[in-house]
Amino acid sequence: MRRVRVVIRGRVQGVGYRFSMCERADEVGVAGWVRNRRDGSVEAEIEGTDEQVAELLSWAAEGPPMGRVDGVSVTDVEPTGELGFEARATL
Repeated sequence: MRRVRVVIRGRVQGVGYRFSMCERADEVGVAGWVRNRRDGSVEAEIEGTDEQVAELLSWAAEGPPMGRVDGVSVTDVEPTGELGFEARATL
């Protein structure tokens, strides 16, 4: 299993990014969470197989139709065994 922390920058708040990521994460079958950050970025942790994580990261680099992704930073973190994917409160 692989788990990554992702920070997405661009026009990613107010465009349905978190909702769309939750839907896509459920389709891909990964666990984790996503939340807005006060600096205007979106942060997420994604856990699954290498292939599942890569698939959601590919989506994250594009985002929903109304958004615009300018950059994505990815950091590997320790897997937690978490189940499900959820939207969390703004940090």
